[in-house]
Amino acid sequence: MAERFERHKQAWTPDEIQKLHTLAKKGMALKAIAKALTRSEESVKVRAKGDNLSIAKLR
Repeated sequence: MAERFERHKQAWTPDEIQKLHTLAKKGMALKAIAKALTRSEESVKVRAKGDNLSIAKLR
């Protein structure tokens, strides 16, 4: 069963965006970034794509 996130459709804060950029640049996997930000993998993927970030899919 997939994890449920209570933050459904909440706006990204500037701190979360900065953390996303930092973790993506370190080469962290999508699943690890999503867990660190307590957001769904899909949410992280969409935000990263919008910010032109590349994220490792699996590691």
